[in-house]
Amino acid sequence: MSILPHGSKGLTAADTPESFCPEKRMKESGSAHSPWFQVKEAREIPSPALLVYPERVERNLRQMLTIAGGPERLRPHIKTCKMREVVELELSLGITKFKCATIAEAEMAAAAGAPDLLLAYQPVGPAVHRVVKLVTRFPNTRFSVTCDAEQPIRALAAALVAESSKTIPGMPVLLDIDIGQHRTGLPVGPQAVELYILLDSLPGLTPGGLHAYDGHISDGDPMVRAKACETAFVPVTGLRAQLIETGRPVPRVVAGGTPTFPIHARRGDVECSPGTCVFWDAGYATKLRDLPFDHAALVLTRVISKPCPTRLCLDLGHKAIASEMPPPRVQFPELPDARAVLHSEEHLVIETDRAASFKPGDCLYGIPWHICPTVALHADATVIEDGEVVGHWKVAARDRCLTI
Repeated sequence: MSILPHGSKGLTAADTPESFCPEKRMKESGSAHSPWFQVKEAREIPSPALLVYPERVERNLRQMLTIAGGPERLRPHIKTCKMREVVELELSLGITKFKCATIAEAEMAAAAGAPDLLLAYQPVGPAVHRVVKLVTRFPNTRFSVTCDAEQPIRALAAALVAESSKTIPGMPVLLDIDIGQHRTGLPVGPQAVELYILLDSLPGLTPGGLHAYDGHISDGDPMVRAKACETAFVPVTGLRAQLIETGRPVPRVVAGGTPTFPIHARRGDVECSPGTCVFWDAGYATKLRDLPFDHAALVLTRVISKPCPTRLCLDLGHKAIASEMPPPRVQFPELPDARAVLHSEEHLVIETDRAASFKPGDCLYGIPWHICPTVALHADATVIEDGEVVGHWKVAARDRCLTI
């Protein structure tokens, strides 16, 4: 299927450009003697460490802009990077709208100058007043939230009205629609319509549109994925039309994640919110082979022991690599035969026929299977350009609370 901007001519499997082939991109990114990910002074980097390659990050962002058809169509999710510097890079490329999952992420992005932030996480409990503090602290950022229940939204409206002396404009609230994942949101139906009408009546709030996340759709076959995405989205289109007929504004629909990003991009009337493709990971690269992104964040690990001739013990435990999924949790480009045999808090033991060529202290580079929670396990990232360490980026929004 096509991954080109809306209105572009679609591609078939037969004429897909070679540049979209993951294996070809990996081979062309470095020579056999000096892979693209290798760091010249790796011995100086404490391990385990998160490595970020800004040139590859920028390349992924430009691919996202190409697929979306322009920055106005893109609302990247910052839950993957959690770094101010990545947000600043996105801003420099003309991206002005962002999506986040936590108030800490929202504060970090607003402090970086993000003009438009959607908190795609219904505020409940103390989060209600924290959202109000965000709005008053950063008047140059337009904040919006999602909702799927009456009580939290009434609480938010009351809290915003209580701050009316601060001249807070009506906060846009997007109705969260459940289109099959059954994690959050309301199914399309009378209850969803009633809640949206309520948004139009509460002081302090304004109807902001619809939010539809289809994280359950990630089929490896792009045609199967596209069909599932289209089927799941049909009720959203109908609800949007129904709300408009009642005179309610539906200014935006924010849809999808990384797997369905190219599909939603072809609609032309939605904002796309991919996140993982900023850094990319082994899980999506293995499964979604039609998507044209490059690995831009890796982990550096070391051999700390050789318990037997065919095994290496690495300092890449649960605390350094996302471990919520079954193995493989990391891929090693230099050891394609590596197989995980034990994984604990501080240790990863792998089996490989090449174990004899390694000694304690030797470095390995790993591509996380799931990059988003891996990033959150590291306090900072070591920034690599042309094989050199050029600085460090703080993973600021890994914290649940910054100052608000």
